[in-house]
Amino acid sequence: MRKTITAERGVWYLITITALLFVICFGSVIRIAIINGDEYKAKAESQQLGVTTNEALRGTIYDRNMHVLAQSASAWLVYVNPSKVTNENMDAVIKGLTDILGLDGEKMREKILQNASYGYLEVAGQIEYETMTAMKEYISKADLYGIVSIDSDTIRYYPNGNLCSTMIGFTGKDDVGLAGLEYYYNDELTGVDGRTITAQDGWQQPMPGEYMMNYEAQQGLSPVLTVDAEIQTILENALYNALIENDAENVYGIVMDVESGAILAMSNLPDYDPNEPYALDERTLAQIAELPEEEQAQANTDARNNQWKNKAIADFYEPGSVAKVFLVASALEEGVIDETESYFCSGRIQVQDRSIKDYNPVGHDSETLEDLFINSCNTFSVHIGVEHLGTELFYKYLQAFGFTERTGIDLSGEGIPRASVTYHDPEISFTTSDLASCSFGQSFAVTPLQMITAISSVANGGKLMTPYIVDRWIDTNGNTVSQTEPNVRRQVISENTAVTILAYMEEVIKQGTGTNAYVPGYRIAGKTGTSEKLNEKEVVYIASFAGVAPADDPEVAVLIIIDEPGGVNYSGGVIAAPVGGEVFEKVLPYLGIEPMYTQDEMEDMSVVVPDVAGGEIQEAQRQIESAGFDVRVIGEGETVLSQVPEAGRQIMSGGTVILYTDNTLPQQTVEVPDFTGMTVSEANYYANLYGLNIKISGSTLVSSDVKAYRQSEEVGAQVNLGTIITVYFRSDSAYDDGY
Repeated sequence: MRKTITAERGVWYLITITALLFVICFGSVIRIAIINGDEYKAKAESQQLGVTTNEALRGTIYDRNMHVLAQSASAWLVYVNPSKVTNENMDAVIKGLTDILGLDGEKMREKILQNASYGYLEVAGQIEYETMTAMKEYISKADLYGIVSIDSDTIRYYPNGNLCSTMIGFTGKDDVGLAGLEYYYNDELTGVDGRTITAQDGWQQPMPGEYMMNYEAQQGLSPVLTVDAEIQTILENALYNALIENDAENVYGIVMDVESGAILAMSNLPDYDPNEPYALDERTLAQIAELPEEEQAQANTDARNNQWKNKAIADFYEPGSVAKVFLVASALEEGVIDETESYFCSGRIQVQDRSIKDYNPVGHDSETLEDLFINSCNTFSVHIGVEHLGTELFYKYLQAFGFTERTGIDLSGEGIPRASVTYHDPEISFTTSDLASCSFGQSFAVTPLQMITAISSVANGGKLMTPYIVDRWIDTNGNTVSQTEPNVRRQVISENTAVTILAYMEEVIKQGTGTNAYVPGYRIAGKTGTSEKLNEKEVVYIASFAGVAPADDPEVAVLIIIDEPGGVNYSGGVIAAPVGGEVFEKVLPYLGIEPMYTQDEMEDMSVVVPDVAGGEIQEAQRQIESAGFDVRVIGEGETVLSQVPEAGRQIMSGGTVILYTDNTLPQQTVEVPDFTGMTVSEANYYANLYGLNIKISGSTLVSSDVKAYRQSEEVGAQVNLGTIITVYFRSDSAYDDGY
């Protein structure tokens, strides 16, 4: 009886346990199939489906004429699945990575072993088509499918090298913008990646002909800049020469459309190549090499950050006498002085217990406002600032011209003005002594971008504009997605005041400290400046020039800054004004602004070489001589086969034209002489003596004092007879700018 009861109880236990297991299993089925169905479905699909990302191309950056400044192209990356690398296939993997990709085999072996439990290890990115093809062939030949794989990638190209580098910036290996426009507009430039979804087998290999879906990548939007690559090239070439000639620490330059605030060119040198943004120049590397070894790593990092910085919008400098433009404009606008204001400059002025000397120790005697600009007089400026404006009004216009705020340009890294650091605020501290210094451009600081924006407001009738760099955004079909409209921040001064100031600035170029910015045929208005850098262990200077043209109807503003020139000259009038003039000389005709020569300029103008090719030699000689040129005939023929310079070129009267009558004879060459230090007439004489011609560039207003300081062809170079050498002239007179 006891056995029977025990057996029955066992049966019930078995039934109960079985039922319980059934409930548990059924519950698990419900949980897997219904409650967590989506999750398990996704896991199953992830094993059954392979997803390949198709990298989207980044938007192309164009200049205003649709020339490419930055562009992305398709590339590929190679990765290894370390979890599938075995002792048997390790050598084959390493061989492919070293022979085709040029990687360090031992380092790759070590990385693979360190990541042995992982399924993904990128070993090379941004490889190009030929390398990708070779790698694919090797994977097939070595049977490394699923062990070494290739995925899509992109590579960013900057076809113009250093051009616009600090403005455009660069991207990292992950195609994310790290500096400049690339950083500021990263979201707009970044596209949407595509995907290819395919069925895969149990070994997670694609199954051809099975399920496949493809989602196309969408390229990012493309900005069309206000920048003109040709104007940018003109500016950078001029700045590079200034950097070398003056042994300067830095040089900055900006060209702006005065009506809209559009940036036509912007540069600071030294710069870098965004294709190799981490590379440092030889001078910097040499300086770092001299440091103690423990300091070199940080010095490398600091040097890279410094070369990436767009100093034209980030760095502050004391503007020197260029600030007198805004001082006088403010006083005229407020009515505390008028155009009849005069002052007797004795060479110094007393402000409370401080005696301020003018740069001219004997003074300028009696001066008008126009004379203040021409002479760049410090004492007259201090008189206006202290006796007429005062700290409250000076600060009012410091704000009005935008020197206490960011400009709002669409670029990253713009410097932030700070009270008691870059400018004086009456509510904090602004003494009369501070005002005296501010009146001639010391004791406050501005960015180059703030300065050219303020100068442009004087040129356009008093409107302070928001500078901008992107004109519009377009899609892959060229359709405009958005358009930037010029923005007037405020009316700073009246149009009448602006016209008056422009007239004074034009006299600076005609007969003042800015004569080195003179360009024949064009009316330039400008102001020079020289300032001492504050808080420096030794006395160093900043030379600057700000100008607009044409003076009677301004279209373009140019700002040039030479930071810490190392030569004997450091005045803005001597070293910065010629650079501004060089930029104007090339930019104005490029923009279609025709020169209008005065009668005096016409008399000094170069003469056009007539076309005599194909004519009889005697008649050709007569035409050349009638045009005012000397003639040299090479060959015994009776017909002119070619001429140097070619027809239509302009050379100085009295220049030499070479006529060739025999094609079998080689063109004769001559060694280029050194024109440095010569006057215009001396340079022309020696050019003729050598059978060469010169083209004059730069100031010729004060002909007795103007000397050559640079030439387009190196001294000693061999050039063809008749070649035109551009010779740059300037006056090295002591044009101090009232620092």
